[in-house]
Order: sequence, then structure tokens, then C-alpha cells
Amino acid sequence: MCGILAVFGCVDHSQAKRARIIELSRRLRHRGPDWSGLHCHDDCFLAHQRLAIVDPTSGDQPLYNEDKTVIVTVNGEIYNHKQLRQKLSSHKFRTGSDCEVIAHLYEEYGEEFVNMLDGMFAFVLLDTRDKSFIAARDAIGITPLYLGWGHDGSTWFASEMKALSDDCERFMSFPPGHIYSSKQGGLRRWYNPHWFSEDIPSTPYDPILLRETFERAVVKRMMTDVPFGVLLSGGLDSSLVASVVNRYLKESEAARQWGSQLHTFCIGLKGSPDLKAAKEVADYLGTRHHELYFTVQEGIDALEEVIYHIETYDVTTIRASTPMFLMSRKIKALGVKMVLSGEGSDEIFGGYLYFHKAPNKKEFHEETCRKIKALHLYDCLRANKSTAAWGVEARVPFLDKEFIDVAMSIDPEWKMIRRDLGRIEKWVLRNAFDDEKNPYLPKHILYRQKEQFSDGVGYSWIDALKDHADKQVPDATMLAANFIYPENTPTTKEGYLYRTIFEKFFPKNAARATVPGGPSVACSTAKAVEWDASWSKNLDPSGRAALGVHEASYEDVVDTKIDQPKNGSL
Repeated sequence: MCGILAVFGCVDHSQAKRARIIELSRRLRHRGPDWSGLHCHDDCFLAHQRLAIVDPTSGDQPLYNEDKTVIVTVNGEIYNHKQLRQKLSSHKFRTGSDCEVIAHLYEEYGEEFVNMLDGMFAFVLLDTRDKSFIAARDAIGITPLYLGWGHDGSTWFASEMKALSDDCERFMSFPPGHIYSSKQGGLRRWYNPHWFSEDIPSTPYDPILLRETFERAVVKRMMTDVPFGVLLSGGLDSSLVASVVNRYLKESEAARQWGSQLHTFCIGLKGSPDLKAAKEVADYLGTRHHELYFTVQEGIDALEEVIYHIETYDVTTIRASTPMFLMSRKIKALGVKMVLSGEGSDEIFGGYLYFHKAPNKKEFHEETCRKIKALHLYDCLRANKSTAAWGVEARVPFLDKEFIDVAMSIDPEWKMIRRDLGRIEKWVLRNAFDDEKNPYLPKHILYRQKEQFSDGVGYSWIDALKDHADKQVPDATMLAANFIYPENTPTTKEGYLYRTIFEKFFPKNAARATVPGGPSVACSTAKAVEWDASWSKNLDPSGRAALGVHEASYEDVVDTKIDQPKNGSL
């Protein structure tokens, strides 16, 4: 993971402006402490802060084509770069970096090459031959990118808002799956999957296809030249990631460099559900497990720094980001620079507990589509920025393009929670990895009920945050909340506290507009709140807010695999 900053069309491109670009780029150095690069061409600047994961010795950026007429600065990983190099056999590569293919692909195919990239990325490219430029962001928005406009009419791009918020009149979150072209004028979508229209798919559920596609997604993310590990909460998603990595690690290039024992990491308050479950999974897999702890006070003390780094005032995101932020610091101290994580599964498969209330498969599927489209504002933002704050890169195999295509083409009737058939949330995923002959996980882990990360690290964590906010924000202040913050007005003291911290760092209207709003229960969208009338009285993002759902209610089906035909009959 790296930090990029690019500015085009500066009226002032003096040495003073160059110094200002360097100063702003340094705000992103936490993302890339291994190298700093800058390329200037007339009124165009491309700056880069590098975290070296692939080709640490020669992959410094910006990167170039053969004659250096095309310059690119990239944040992310291109997993299919070796296959793409084969298509570019006539080109001469300068480095072993996976990102260098972008410069050559542009030279070969023009602006329409972005869909050829398999990975997580945000990049900015300058063609000095006509001073045109493009910028693009990956399909789901795993990698952050912001777009801004300066007072002098200049166009800005940055990995984080903090690098452009002071110098831009207006800025916004760069939409996922889009490309910005100075030639064609503005943004256009390059990623157009079948599920984006939210039409109801009808493909029969194929557990073997789902499993094999996910395994490929995990294996390609083991591409690294530095030590790595897996974030293991003990829940289904992270446990499956760890299990698949563990199966394929021994034969990987990474194992030849760093050894074949997988390192796993978990954080929580002492006695938390996640710590207990994660240790059990780690013992089962035989990983080198690192059990990390934090206290409520340590979490509260970190809130301001967390909000500065993750750049949001969303309550759910801050609750979950804080322990992840603290864990990332300890992971970096152990010499690990890259981790795999389980984000994205709940959005794809309807894993949040409120999906129990989905009235039909149409509503179920449309909600999963809405959730995936919004991931860049929530879990992707959290996973990326919480880890990047300490120079650690997080990779998310559930958000692999091919895997999403397969999973979102399944008839949503198979994803529906059906207690009468023994199907709990994410049953299609659990069943796909329920292998009697060669088990991936113990059954009670494979069928463990969903815990949101902010709940699983310890139930007292959320209660403590609410208590802390109650002491910090007077009752009278809440009465005036809609006058002080008329847009996305905080409805709780916890939300008000986070908003005040956010506004201290990012006071502009453009900054607050990058954060979504609206009612939510247990991480639902505003639309899904309509599924249960009682939720309007209990709007809280915690998984425990799904009253009557979060309970040990599946003990009778945990040890029972419900065999279903693969021909699509329900």
C-alpha cells in the first residue's frame, strides 16, 4: 500500500509549489515509509510514498514507459501482472514491480486497458506527449482515492483527503470502478458487472465452483516479497481465508523466502469472543498465532488519531477501526508488512444478522447489491486506512472480481436464511467449505454465528464508547445538534463526539459530504430498516441491535450438513 498525490494544471509551478507538493505528500508517509518519489513536468506533479511489497529493491515510483513519456504513480497491487507482461513482450520493463505494466498497457491499448487489471489499485498517469492524464480506481474501491479542484483551476488526486483538503476548493471521494480522463472530460465507469443493475440472477448454486473461485482469489493475494500474515478473528470469513492460505502456503514463492508457517493475528479485550474463537482456529490450523490485547482506555485514547487517519465520522466504522488500528501498530512492530483479511463476505452473501428479516429474495439481492456498492465508504475504508496508518497493507480476497461475479450470479433464494432447511446466514459459503474428507475448519467454527468486528473484540467495547460519549457531550448540546450539524445530524452522543473530532481535522463542507448518512440498524442500509417496524425505535449499528436474532439459536444445526442438489432445485 502506498500514498499517491498528483496535481495537474497549476498556475504556479515554481520551486515554492514543488515544495508545497512535497509537504502535502509527506502527510501520506505513513502509507509508504519505504521511499518518496516526485516527478515534475511543467505544471504537472506526480508524488509517491512507497510501501515496498513486491520488488522492494527496484520498484520505486513514479514508474515510466521506455522513453519516459508516460509517467504513472500507483497505489495497490496488480495480481495478474505476469500474465499482462506476456501480452507486452515487445516492451522493455525497467523494474520487477507489478505496477509497471500500467504504463505499458496505456502505451499499447490507450485509456481502455483498465478492465484488464486484476487487483486493488488507484493510479494517476500522465502522458507528456500531449499533457493529458487519466486516473482510475479499482472495481469495488478497496484502495482509496480522492479527486479535488484547486482555487486556480488545477485538478488534484490523492490517496487520502488530508493531502488535498487544505488546497482544494472542492473535493470528493473518487467513485470505485471509474476512470477520469482529461481527454474525454470527466468521469466514466469502466467496471460494469452483471449485478450492478440489481436484476435478480437465476444461476443455480454450485458449491464447488464457489469454493474453487475463492481459493484462486486467496492464492493470487499471496504474491509478496515481504513477510505477511492473516487477520484472524475466529469468525467464518477470516477463518476461511486463514485455512486456504495455510493449505497453499507451503508450495508458494512466499514460503521459499519466509518459511511455511502461517502467522495469524487477533485483537480483543481480554476474554472477548474473538480471542477465544481465533485461538481455536489457529490451534486447528497450526499457525503461529499472535494474540493481541487492548484496554478500553487505550481504545478511547486513540479515538482522535483513528478519526484523523480513517477520515470519517461514521459510528460503525470508528468502532471497528479503533481495535484494527491498534492491532496494525503491533503487527508492524513484528516486521509484517502485508495481511489478508475477510472483509466483503457479509455484503456479498447477506451475512449481517438483519438479513434474517429480508422479506423475499428480491429484497435480499437488492440489499446485497447496495451494500457492495457502498463498501468503499465503510469496510474497505476501515480495512485500508486502519492498517495503512502504520504502513501495513490489507488484501481482501472476498472482493476479488471473479469471485464476486460467481457469488452474485447465484439465485438469491439460496442465500436466504431458512431455519426450516437448516440454513443460517451465509449458508452457501459455509456449505461450500464443508468438506467431510478434508475439512477446512471444525464444524462449530464453520457454522459459528456472525459477530461484527466491533462486537467480537468484546461487548464492553461498544458500551464503554457510549459511556465515554455520554460524559463528553452534555444533554443540552444534543438539543442543538441539528443547528450545529444540519447535514447528517448526529442522533446520539457517540455520533456527536465523533463528528466534532472529524470537523476539527476536516472542517470543510466537501469533507463532511464524503461521509454517508441515513438510518441504520446492525449495519443495514436505510432501505433495509423498513424490513422491521421495531427497528425504527432501536437504530444502532451494532450486530446486537438485531434483537431476537443475535443469540445461540443454531446449536441444533451446527453439526448437520444439509445436502442440497446442485441442479438448482430449491
